[in-house]
Amino acid sequence: MSEELAPQQAGGAGQPKGLLQQMEELMAALNADLSALDADLQSTGASGVGERQDAETG
Repeated sequence: MSEELAPQQAGGAGQPKGLLQQMEELMAALNADLSALDADLQSTGASGVGERQDAETG
């Protein structure tokens, strides 16, 4: 684990850029996952999900 931290600490000014790049990559992956989930929900019909929730609570 110390080997992973050493390049980041040694980078100094390079660390924020690397961190920003990692955050951008994570946000892009999250956005792709959310887009896929949205497409799945729309293809199955979002109203069906609401009806099931009402039936469970009622």
